Amino acid sequence: MLKPLLIAIGFLAPFSGAAWAQDMAGNTDFGRKTFKKCQSCHSIIKSDGQYIVKGGKLGPNLYGVIGRTAGTSDFRYGADLIMAGKMGLVWQVDTLSEYLTNPTTYLKKVTNNAGAKSKMSFKIGSGGTNLAAYLAWIAN
Repeated sequence: MLKPLLIAIGFLAPFSGAAWAQDMAGNTDFGRKTFKKCQSCHSIIKSDGQYIVKGGKLGPNLYGVIGRTAGTSDFRYGADLIMAGKMGLVWQVDTLSEYLTNPTTYLKKVTNNAGAKSKMSFKIGSGGTNLAAYLAWIAN
Protein backbone atom coordinates (compact mmCIF):
# COMPACT_ATOMS: atom_id res chain seq x y z
CA MET A 1 0.00 0.00 0.00
CA LEU A 2 2.81 2.43 0.82
CA LYS A 3 4.83 1.50 -2.28
CA PRO A 4 2.19 2.77 -4.81
CA LEU A 5 1.92 6.02 -2.86
CA LEU A 6 5.69 6.54 -2.94
CA ILE A 7 5.73 5.80 -6.68
CA ALA A 8 2.95 8.35 -7.23
CA ILE A 9 4.80 10.99 -5.19
CA GLY A 10 8.00 10.28 -7.11
CA PHE A 11 6.15 10.63 -10.41
CA LEU A 12 4.46 13.89 -9.43
CA ALA A 13 7.51 15.56 -7.84
CA PRO A 14 8.88 16.97 -11.12
CA PHE A 15 5.55 18.73 -11.67
CA SER A 16 5.63 20.59 -8.38
CA GLY A 17 7.19 23.89 -7.36
CA ALA A 18 9.68 25.62 -9.59
CA ALA A 19 9.95 22.74 -12.07
CA TRP A 20 6.22 22.89 -12.70
CA ALA A 21 6.26 26.68 -13.01
CA GLN A 22 9.17 26.57 -15.46
CA ASP A 23 7.38 23.99 -17.58
CA MET A 24 4.15 26.00 -17.59
CA ALA A 25 6.01 29.20 -18.52
CA GLY A 26 8.00 27.52 -21.29
CA ASN A 27 11.28 25.69 -21.55
CA THR A 28 14.16 28.08 -22.22
CA ASP A 29 16.44 25.31 -23.56
CA PHE A 30 13.85 24.37 -26.19
CA GLY A 31 13.29 28.09 -26.84
CA ARG A 32 17.00 28.61 -27.54
CA LYS A 33 16.85 25.79 -30.08
CA THR A 34 13.67 27.20 -31.61
CA PHE A 35 15.32 30.63 -31.97
CA LYS A 36 17.67 29.12 -34.54
CA LYS A 37 14.69 29.21 -36.92
CA CYS A 38 14.38 32.95 -36.26
CA GLN A 39 18.03 33.90 -36.72
CA SER A 40 17.78 34.43 -40.45
CA CYS A 41 15.66 37.53 -39.70
CA HIS A 42 16.28 38.44 -36.04
CA SER A 43 19.22 39.14 -33.72
CA ILE A 44 19.36 39.53 -29.97
CA ILE A 45 21.50 42.58 -29.20
CA LYS A 46 21.81 44.31 -25.81
CA SER A 47 21.25 48.06 -25.66
CA ASP A 48 25.04 48.57 -25.32
CA GLY A 49 25.53 46.88 -28.71
CA GLN A 50 26.72 43.52 -27.36
CA TYR A 51 25.46 40.64 -29.48
CA ILE A 52 23.88 37.82 -27.53
CA VAL A 53 22.80 36.01 -30.70
CA LYS A 54 23.88 37.21 -34.13
CA GLY A 55 21.26 36.97 -36.79
CA GLY A 56 19.60 38.85 -39.60
CA LYS A 57 18.34 42.41 -39.66
CA LEU A 58 15.18 41.81 -41.67
CA GLY A 59 13.23 41.65 -38.40
CA PRO A 60 13.55 43.70 -35.20
CA ASN A 61 16.07 43.06 -32.45
CA LEU A 62 14.34 40.80 -29.94
CA TYR A 63 16.34 41.77 -26.86
CA GLY A 64 13.89 42.99 -24.24
CA VAL A 65 10.82 42.19 -26.33
CA ILE A 66 8.97 40.77 -23.30
CA GLY A 67 7.44 43.75 -21.53
CA ARG A 68 7.71 45.99 -24.61
CA THR A 69 4.67 47.62 -26.21
CA ALA A 70 4.13 46.03 -29.62
CA GLY A 71 5.47 47.99 -32.57
CA THR A 72 7.56 50.45 -30.57
CA SER A 73 11.23 49.51 -30.94
CA ASP A 74 13.56 50.94 -33.58
CA PHE A 75 12.14 49.06 -36.56
CA ARG A 76 9.73 49.69 -39.45
CA TYR A 77 6.73 47.68 -38.25
CA GLY A 78 3.55 47.15 -40.22
CA ALA A 79 0.62 49.46 -39.53
CA ASP A 80 -1.46 46.71 -37.90
CA LEU A 81 1.22 45.79 -35.36
CA ILE A 82 1.70 49.48 -34.53
CA MET A 83 -2.07 49.78 -34.11
CA ALA A 84 -2.11 46.75 -31.77
CA GLY A 85 0.53 48.50 -29.62
CA LYS A 86 -1.50 51.70 -29.56
CA MET A 87 -4.48 49.62 -28.46
CA GLY A 88 -2.44 48.38 -25.48
CA LEU A 89 -0.70 45.19 -26.66
CA VAL A 90 2.39 44.62 -24.52
CA TRP A 91 4.37 41.49 -25.29
CA GLN A 92 4.26 38.93 -22.49
CA VAL A 93 5.16 35.24 -22.74
CA ASP A 94 1.52 34.31 -23.43
CA THR A 95 0.76 37.10 -25.94
CA LEU A 96 4.00 36.63 -27.88
CA SER A 97 3.48 32.87 -27.89
CA GLU A 98 0.01 33.27 -29.37
CA TYR A 99 1.31 35.78 -31.94
CA LEU A 100 4.06 33.40 -33.01
CA THR A 101 1.54 30.62 -33.63
CA ASN A 102 -0.05 32.64 -36.45
CA PRO A 103 0.92 36.33 -36.59
CA THR A 104 -1.77 37.49 -39.03
CA THR A 105 -4.59 35.66 -37.26
CA TYR A 106 -3.42 37.11 -33.94
CA LEU A 107 -3.34 40.68 -35.27
CA LYS A 108 -6.82 40.26 -36.75
CA LYS A 109 -8.04 39.24 -33.30
CA VAL A 110 -6.36 41.94 -31.21
CA THR A 111 -7.14 44.80 -33.59
CA ASN A 112 -10.64 43.53 -34.39
CA ASN A 113 -9.80 44.10 -38.06
CA ALA A 114 -10.47 41.24 -40.47
CA GLY A 115 -8.04 42.80 -42.95
CA ALA A 116 -5.12 43.07 -40.53
CA LYS A 117 -1.79 41.68 -41.74
CA SER A 118 1.55 40.89 -40.21
CA LYS A 119 4.88 41.43 -41.97
CA MET A 120 6.05 38.26 -40.22
CA SER A 121 4.97 35.42 -42.47
CA PHE A 122 6.77 32.66 -40.54
CA LYS A 123 4.68 30.68 -38.03
CA ILE A 124 6.44 29.06 -35.06
CA GLY A 125 3.50 26.83 -34.17
CA SER A 126 3.73 24.88 -30.94
CA GLY A 127 7.20 26.13 -29.92
CA GLY A 128 6.05 29.70 -29.30
CA THR A 129 5.79 29.42 -25.52
CA ASN A 130 9.32 28.05 -25.29
CA LEU A 131 10.65 30.76 -27.59
CA ALA A 132 8.89 33.53 -25.67
CA ALA A 133 10.19 32.11 -22.36
CA TYR A 134 13.72 32.09 -23.80
CA LEU A 135 13.40 35.73 -24.91
CA ALA A 136 12.17 36.69 -21.43
CA TRP A 137 15.00 34.76 -19.76
CA ILE A 138 17.78 36.12 -21.98
CA ALA A 139 16.99 39.74 -21.12
CA ASN A 140 17.24 39.11 -17.36
